Amino acid sequence: MDGGNAWVPVEGVARMRRLPFEGNGSRSDDPASPPLRIALLAGPMVAVPPPAYGGTERIVAALANTLTRRGHDVTVYASGDSTVDAKLRPVAERALWASGYRGDAAAPLLRAVARCWADARHFDLIHSHVEAFGFLLARYAPVPVVSTLHGRLDGDGMPDLLADFEDIPLVAISESQRRWAPDANWVGVVHNGLPLEHLPASGAVEDYLLFIGRVIREKGIAEAVELADRVRLPLKIGAKVHEDVERQTFETIVQPAVAAGRVEFLGEVPPGARDPLMAAARATLMLGAWPEPFGLVAIESLATGTPVIARRAGALPEIVEHGVDGFLVDDLVEAELAVRMVDGLDRRAAPD
Repeated sequence: MDGGNAWVPVEGVARMRRLPFEGNGSRSDDPASPPLRIALLAGPMVAVPPPAYGGTERIVAALANTLTRRGHDVTVYASGDSTVDAKLRPVAERALWASGYRGDAAAPLLRAVARCWADARHFDLIHSHVEAFGFLLARYAPVPVVSTLHGRLDGDGMPDLLADFEDIPLVAISESQRRWAPDANWVGVVHNGLPLEHLPASGAVEDYLLFIGRVIREKGIAEAVELADRVRLPLKIGAKVHEDVERQTFETIVQPAVAAGRVEFLGEVPPGARDPLMAAARATLMLGAWPEPFGLVAIESLATGTPVIARRAGALPEIVEHGVDGFLVDDLVEAELAVRMVDGLDRRAAPD
């Protein structure tokens, strides 16, 4: 489990006053400054990086690899089958979802937090990516902790929780996400970024629409199937089906469409297959009314040159430039029009 790491957990970590979060990152830009010892806390549910579906874990992998290349001493708290260019502190032998675990994620995530907390004095900074599970760590750890939040902040008790933890430093991944907690201790808004130079560019465009993500209603899977029917184009779906809600949605929406020959379901698609699939699509669909806190699929699609047809919700208006690299729509009528107009966009225009 410890991967040969000789660290001895710090005994009796006390509840200490949170140290002030200071600085603007100048030490990482100054070659004369010493490297930082940084912990990235990801959790055990999905490997870092994920072999197929996974958003937060891909961001953590990109951070770990880039910070290591810049000379910092980086340790990642994640499943033991993670592969990063940094030290790995396993919090489970293998990624739990890939191992067949279907229980609640709370206990495994809290265990990951506890392991990182026990080691906290070995670091100059801890960067948490485990949502509210890391809030107590952020307040009481003996070293500075910054928490990047990747989920929605408008429900499930988050507004009250953020009000109670207004002292801890937070990073939002979009202006849309941050707007529901204006009084929180935001130290910045940082749009998610990924290394995109490996992505193939759009070449020969094939006549199909594409959905990538999770098979849940909030992501717009039903709207994608209906839109493909309306415009009489094939729909290819590369999506995760692990959790109960995903299996139920697959059985009620996707499976009948597959049986009718209207949809091709590809399951979870690894990057080597997903990227060319995305580059060749006529458009990538993101039609869910659920307000995306960010939307990695959008930046990847745009990086290949493939337009995104997205619901005008959440952070997508911060990513998609309407009429330039995609279209922002309010309903399926507008989405139909967008499909008819998408061939008029310049797929060679690289996003900023």
